[in-house]
Amino acid sequence: MSAAAAVASAPQPVKLSLPLVYQQKLFEELRKEDELVVIARGLGLMRLVTNLLHSYDAAGNNLIVIVGAEDRENAWIGEALAEHAAISMSPKARGLTVVNTDLTSVGTREKMYTTGGIFSITSRILVVDLLTNLINPETITGLIVLHADRIVATSLEAFILRIYRQKNKVGFLKAFSDNPDPFSTGFSPLATMMRNLFLRKASLWPRFHMHVAQSLEGKKKAEVIELEVPMTDAMKEIQIAIMECVEVSIHELKKGNTGLEMDDWNLDSALLKNFDMIVRRQLEPNWHRVSWKTKQIVNDLTVLRGMLQSVLALDAVSFLQQLDTIHAAHSPPPGSTRQSQSPWLFLDAAHTIFDTAKRRVYSGNQKAAAETNIDSLRPVLEEQPKWALLADVLEEIDRDLYFEPATRDDSNGTILIMCSDSNTCRQLRDYLQMMHVKPRTEKKVEEFHDPEEDRPSAAFLMRRKLRNYLKWKREFAQVSATLFAENQKALSGAVDPRLGQGKSRAPAHKRRRLRGGAAMGGGSGRMENGSIAQYFEKPGEVAELMAEIQITEEEANQKEDVTADPLEDMEDYYEMYDMQDLVVTHAYDGDQDEHVLEEVKPKYIIMYEPDASFIRRVEVYRSSHNDRNVRVYFLYYGGSVEEQRYLSMVRREKDAFTKLIKERATMSVVMTVDAHGAEDPQEAFLRTVNTRIAGGGRLAATAQPPRVVVDVREFRSSLPSLLHGRSFIIVPCMLTVGDYVLSPHICVERKSISDLISSFRDGRLFTQCESMFAHYKSPMLLIEFDQNKSFTLEPFADLSGSMASVSAARAGDAGNDLHSKLVLLTLAFPKLRIIWSSSPYETAEIFERLKAQEDEPNPIAAVRAGLDKDALAEEQAFNAEPGEMLAAVPGITPKNASLLTLETENIKEVGNMTVDELAPLVGKEAAGKVFGFFNKDLLEDG
Repeated sequence: MSAAAAVASAPQPVKLSLPLVYQQKLFEELRKEDELVVIARGLGLMRLVTNLLHSYDAAGNNLIVIVGAEDRENAWIGEALAEHAAISMSPKARGLTVVNTDLTSVGTREKMYTTGGIFSITSRILVVDLLTNLINPETITGLIVLHADRIVATSLEAFILRIYRQKNKVGFLKAFSDNPDPFSTGFSPLATMMRNLFLRKASLWPRFHMHVAQSLEGKKKAEVIELEVPMTDAMKEIQIAIMECVEVSIHELKKGNTGLEMDDWNLDSALLKNFDMIVRRQLEPNWHRVSWKTKQIVNDLTVLRGMLQSVLALDAVSFLQQLDTIHAAHSPPPGSTRQSQSPWLFLDAAHTIFDTAKRRVYSGNQKAAAETNIDSLRPVLEEQPKWALLADVLEEIDRDLYFEPATRDDSNGTILIMCSDSNTCRQLRDYLQMMHVKPRTEKKVEEFHDPEEDRPSAAFLMRRKLRNYLKWKREFAQVSATLFAENQKALSGAVDPRLGQGKSRAPAHKRRRLRGGAAMGGGSGRMENGSIAQYFEKPGEVAELMAEIQITEEEANQKEDVTADPLEDMEDYYEMYDMQDLVVTHAYDGDQDEHVLEEVKPKYIIMYEPDASFIRRVEVYRSSHNDRNVRVYFLYYGGSVEEQRYLSMVRREKDAFTKLIKERATMSVVMTVDAHGAEDPQEAFLRTVNTRIAGGGRLAATAQPPRVVVDVREFRSSLPSLLHGRSFIIVPCMLTVGDYVLSPHICVERKSISDLISSFRDGRLFTQCESMFAHYKSPMLLIEFDQNKSFTLEPFADLSGSMASVSAARAGDAGNDLHSKLVLLTLAFPKLRIIWSSSPYETAEIFERLKAQEDEPNPIAAVRAGLDKDALAEEQAFNAEPGEMLAAVPGITPKNASLLTLETENIKEVGNMTVDELAPLVGKEAAGKVFGFFNKDLLEDG
C-alpha cells in the first residue's frame, strides 16, 4: 500500500503513502527546492501536502507554519499527520496545532511557538504575531502556503511572506494551488504571482503531464460507462427559452455599456460559474454611472443562470415553486412605475418558461367563463428523465451482484451515488425510498394490470410534493397580501409628487384587483397596454388554487395508509449497516471526496451529475489500489447546459495550463531574495533622511524608520501592508481611540464609504470624534475610497426616469444625506480635519507626508487612551454585529441598547423575552414595540 521512501534529512525512515509515480516525483522535487506547485484539480493535492508535512514532522525540531488553510483542511491535515505518525512510529512527531481566535491567548501562543511543531495559523493572527515578534521569523523552518491563487499584492498573505522573507533568508517557502484559472488572466500573471510569493520556480502538473498520464492510464483503469439521458421536450423548451433570455440580457448589456472589453460576454462564457462576477468586476469602476436597467440586468443574469441549473436539478414541482418566488421577487413594489420590472419578464421567452413549467406539473383547458370545471385541471407531474435511468442502473447492478460470483477484492459491495449538492441528495433519497410505492386511487387499480406496474415510478413522491406545493402556495399568497398591504401603507405618503398623486396610484390598485380576480381568465396572456408582465403567476390565484387542492386532497385521503416510514422505529435496532447492501448518496465536496472513496470503498459509483475533478479522484483512487475494482456510471443530459458546462470547464482548465506552460517558458527569472531582502545600508539611511527644509524645517536623519501604531482590527484592510512596503515600522495594538496613531498628536480614524454611512446611521462616528479630541491635538477623519471605484461621493442619478420610482428616489437622497451629515459633523467638530483618499496606495503616501517633521508615537500611551482607569479592558468591548442588529429593532435606542447588552446574552434571548421582562430594561412603551417586532406572524396577520 504505502511506498517507503528514505528522506535524506531525516535520521529514521519515514513511511509515506504516495503510491503513484507522479506523486513521488513531485514529493522529491518539493523536498529539494522552494517552488510554486500548480496541479490539476482532483490529483490529490492534500495527500501530497500531508506527506510533505509528515516528513518534516517526523524529523522533529522544526517550526513550520501553514498559511491560508481552511477549517476543513486543518481537520484533514491534523487527522492525516496523526495517522502517519502512528504508521511510521515516529517518536518526534507532534501533529498539527491550529491557532485561531477561539482558542489561544497571547501567552499560550508564545509558549507553543518556542516549543516548535507544525502550526496552521489564521492570517490575521499570524501577521500580528510576526510584527510583535511573538513568533520570531528567524526561528521558522519554513512556510507552506495553500490556495496560492488567492494571493494578490495587497493581501495579508503577501504581507506575511514579505515580513518572513525580509527577516529569514534560509527558511523554505512552498506554495500550492489546484486552480490554474487566476494564473492565466491579465498581463504576465504567473510572473506577478511569483513576485508576490517571493518564489523563482513554478512546477505545473496538468492531467496531460507525462507522469500523471502514465500513472493514471496503466493497467488499473477504472471501468467507465457513459449514459446520455435525453431531456423531455418541456425541459428543452424551458432551457432554450432561458438561454434566449440570457442572450437578450447580454445583448442589452453590450448595447448600454459600450467602451468595455466585452469579447468574453457571450452565451458560452455565460455558462461559467463566475460569469456574473466577471461582468460586475468590469462594471464596478463606473457602477455609480450605470443605468438602473444595467444593474437590473446584471442581477437578472445571476437569477437566469440559477434557473438553467435548477431546470435540470430540481423536480418539476420544486422548479415551479422556485419560479413563483423569483416572480414575486421581481414584481414591482406598489406605487412604483414600470421601470423597476426586470426586462427579461417582457420577453415571449419568459412567457414560455412560466407556461411550460406549469404544464409539467398540471394541465387543464380552462374556459374563460367564471364557472371553471374542477375536473378540467389534472395533475401531469412530469418526472426527471434521470430518475428512471438511475432505477435501471441500480437494477443492472443488482443483477450483476446476483448472477456474477463476488470477485475477491478489497472493495465493499457499496453503491455510491454522487451529485452536485445536498438538495439533490435529498431528492434522490426520497425517490429511491418511494419508487416502488404506488398511489392507490380507485381508477388506477382498474386501469393497470400489466408488468409495467412493477416499474419504478415517482408518482407517489410527486403527488406528495404537489400537495405540499399547493399548501405552500396558499400561505405564500397570504404572506404576499400582508406584506403588500404593509408596503401600500408605508408608501401611501411617499409617492414621488412629480408623477401626480392620483395618476400614479390608480393603476396600482387596478393592477392588484386584476391579480386576484383574473385567475379565472385564460392562461398567461399579455395585458392590453403591454406595460407589465404581472400575469405569469396564475397558480397563485385563489379560486384556481382551491380547485386544485380539492382534487389532490381527495386522492391524498385515499392513500393515507400507504405512507409507512421503515426508519421510524430505527432506535429499536442498534446495529451497524452492512456495507454490502448500502446505497450512499453524497454531494461533491472538493478534496473531501477522496476521504469518501477511501472509507466507503465502493464497487459501483453512479455520477448523477458530471464533475471533472471527481473523475480524476476516481482515477487516482483506482490506480492507487491494485485490489479494488470500480465501475463508474456517468449520467448526463444530452445537449444540455450541464454537458456544455462540463466540457467548457475541462477545456478552460486545459487552456489555462497551456498558457501557463508558455508563459513559464518565456518568463525572466524573478529576483526575489535580494531585491526585497537585505537592503543596502546606505539606502536604508537615505530613506530615513527628511529633506524637506522649506518653511524653516530642519534637515533630520533619524536612526529609525518611521513608526505607525495600528489597531489590530485594521489588518482586514490592505493599508498596513502598503505602509510596511513603504518601510514604516508597524506596531499592532488594541486601540480604543482611533485606528492609526502617526505621532503623539496625530490620530486618524479610517472609514471606507460603506463604513462611513453605517457609522453615521448609528451615531458611532460622533462618539469616536469626541474621544479623539479628548486625547489628541490633531484628530483626523480619513475617508478612503476603493481603488477600483470612482473617487466621488456623487451617485450620478440616471436621467432616464429612474428617479420616478420611490425606491430610486430614496437611493438618490443617500448621497445628499451623506453630504449634509458630513457638514453637521464639521459644525460639531470645527477642528476635525477630513482627509479624502482615492485608494489605500494614496493613503500610504498621505501618511508619509503627515509624519514628516513629527515625533514618533508612543504605543503604550496610544493603548491607554480611552480606557477607563478602573474597568478591565476585557469588559469594555462587545461584539459589534449583534449590537448593530439590535439597534435596528423598533423601540431600541442607544441608551437602552447598552443596558440590554449588559443584561442579556444574545439577540435570541431578547427575542424570547416577554413584555414584563423587557419593561424594566427598556421601558413599557419600548418593550411593547420590541415584543411586537419579534412576535409578528405574517400568516396570522393576513
